[in-house]
Amino acid sequence: IDQEIYSKERSASLDLLLRFQRLLVSKLYPADCVGQVPNTYSPDLLGVGSLLKKYTALLCTHIGDILPVATSIACTSHRHFAEVSYVVDGDLTGILLPELVVSVVLLLSKNAGLMQEAGAIPLLAGLLEHLDRFNHLAPGKERDDNEDLAWPGIMGSFFTGQSCRNNEEVTLIRKADLENHNKDGGFWTVIDGKVYDIKDFQTQSLTGSSIL
Repeated sequence: IDQEIYSKERSASLDLLLRFQRLLVSKLYPADCVGQVPNTYSPDLLGVGSLLKKYTALLCTHIGDILPVATSIACTSHRHFAEVSYVVDGDLTGILLPELVVSVVLLLSKNAGLMQEAGAIPLLAGLLEHLDRFNHLAPGKERDDNEDLAWPGIMGSFFTGQSCRNNEEVTLIRKADLENHNKDGGFWTVIDGKVYDIKDFQTQSLTGSSIL
């Protein structure tokens, strides 16, 4: 019961912080002001920018303290990484930070001068190293990196001779790739826009290859 109460209290606190964060962003979002002199900001607007900087500093300090500890625990095993990720996802790191980053990027595109005055961006940049270390512990990181660097159209393992038996590993296969694969003795087929490898099923089927 105590744990449920604590969970509800923490959720309410995070909800309050999220509302406050959105209020700051909404106050900084530029309105269509006719006749306003460019690059001139009212004291109220500069005050909100200063408040955003202080808020970001406190948030980054908390996350900067949490992530190194989370990384040290998560590096033990994939199970530990999954458990730690679940906790971090429900913390400030997973709830407030993603929306804050998107909001700051949006504000930067709308009013770069004001965001430079606010000075919140360098504070967020200081978290990149901590986030990168934690994300590099994720299972399947090497596969994801290989897919990002692969030749467009198909993942890199196709060219190393490895069999693509798991459809979830394939990001995109062009028609020419499928035809060439089948000419080489493979048996890929397309159903509703998804490619399936039915080579193993072909040897077990009693219907024959023509029906397949």
